[in-house]
Amino acid sequence: MSKEKRNIQTLAKTQSKYLTGILDKEDVKQFKSLIPELKDTWKKKQMFRTETEMRFSVLSDNKYPTKAAKYWQCVREQNTHFENLMHLSFDARKNDVEIEKIRDKISKEKNKLEKQLLQIELEEKIYGKASMELVAKHRMREVATWSKLKKEFDDGKFDKEDVNTHQAKSYMLRLQHQKATLTPGSSQPEVFNVLGQLDTLNRVIKDGELLPKGKENKKLKK
Repeated sequence: MSKEKRNIQTLAKTQSKYLTGILDKEDVKQFKSLIPELKDTWKKKQMFRTETEMRFSVLSDNKYPTKAAKYWQCVREQNTHFENLMHLSFDARKNDVEIEKIRDKISKEKNKLEKQLLQIELEEKIYGKASMELVAKHRMREVATWSKLKKEFDDGKFDKEDVNTHQAKSYMLRLQHQKATLTPGSSQPEVFNVLGQLDTLNRVIKDGELLPKGKENKKLKK
């Protein structure tokens, strides 16, 4: 990826002269002095989740108590960012075409004011391109990190082809954790929801409604 990608310093310098329309002179002067810092801030600002947040917030033990549960949540998260990255690539391609179309119009436009409007539109599209490139970088970071976590949780002891296989055990542990947190002050809907799901899950496991092969059912009953 080119070093020029996601670089907004030139754009910021160009745009600073137009800030006199909305800022005082001293503010514009300060803005210009801050451009290198603002470029650095723009590039390193947090976008989406860090690996720390993925581990303790997204993949919290109370929600995903087994490695299988964590693995399958990684699959969901990774796919979300993959799909968004693909859609972003289409948007970026369209934006590139629009940039070329505007440049073509500028070269042919004779009216001074219309030419100025087109130039503003062009600069806005170029800034949009830089923003898309930054988002794409962070989308790719998430895709790669979820891949890393999938490998970490894959201990070879659960089904990686059918998400349904692990869910009875994982949800049982999750609901048991939720039940343990219930207090006399818990709302009736909360108690009803947790105990209702737990009772139902126990019943469908006992009745053999889940997992026709029976292997996991036997493990859950033990």
